[in-house]
Amino acid sequence: MDFVTENIIGKGGYAEVYKGKLSNGQMVAIKRLMRGNSEENIVDFLSEMGIMAHVNHPNIAKLLGYGVEGGMHLVLELSPHGSLASMLYSSKEKMKWSIRYKIALGVAEGLVYLHRGCHRRIIHRDIKAANILLTHDFSPQICDFGLAKWLPEHWTHHVVSKFEGTFGYLAPEYLTHGIVDEKTDVFALGVLLLELVTGRRALDYSKQSLVLWAKPLMRKNKIRELIDPSLEGDYEWRQIKLSLLAASLSIQQSSIERPGMSQVVEILKGNLNDLKCIMKCRVPFYRKAFRDEIGQERFRK
Repeated sequence: MDFVTENIIGKGGYAEVYKGKLSNGQMVAIKRLMRGNSEENIVDFLSEMGIMAHVNHPNIAKLLGYGVEGGMHLVLELSPHGSLASMLYSSKEKMKWSIRYKIALGVAEGLVYLHRGCHRRIIHRDIKAANILLTHDFSPQICDFGLAKWLPEHWTHHVVSKFEGTFGYLAPEYLTHGIVDEKTDVFALGVLLLELVTGRRALDYSKQSLVLWAKPLMRKNKIRELIDPSLEGDYEWRQIKLSLLAASLSIQQSSIERPGMSQVVEILKGNLNDLKCIMKCRVPFYRKAFRDEIGQERFRK
């Protein structure tokens, strides 16, 4: 493997990602810790290595190997379609709604696994379009666990003092108090769902943030104004509504009012019965958008 400039396919704060080929011909991505890093960055990289070696799920990037000799590095499967961000915002070919919906559900299921399916709960902390890789059939895989935190069994949350993450996806309680728990990822997924529906970036410095732009439209039930024009009407109307319902609940200001990730999956699948987060909701969007499916009495306490 040659760690040369022309093989670089990504670069972060303390690591570079190179494309390469194994002896069996398999194409891989190698995440390599850059030289001259602080002890803290080395500890974070080792933590990421430990977390990725611990997880195993179709919607989580697969770790093929790792090493510390000659520099610390992780070896991962190379995603043929790159990241969701590159496909959604840089590709000349517009992404079909069926693929977007598949990605939404897959990312949510991957997060359910991290939050509830692992031996130890994991909070990703940096869910965003750039950290979702796409396989040959556009199945999503969550990657980049550089900010991830283990959440011990009896802990409800972490409180962190060092501010890290990506603006546009950060939960209010994290911004104000440094609180990290499962609802941190729920909020970020809500933003990602809005990106998939609208085709707009979470944060574009030339425009209002996606969340601030979308919330008033959802309150007024102006669903069609939220849909990416490039879809040109080629979408499943109910899936759009379900995605926006999940997004609306996930980006609630109060973390207590947000659903858990398992509930988000049920909403995306259309299993709306007996979901307390919906029944307690009094926002007009839900009443209007799902009037035919859920009786009005379900929205009353």
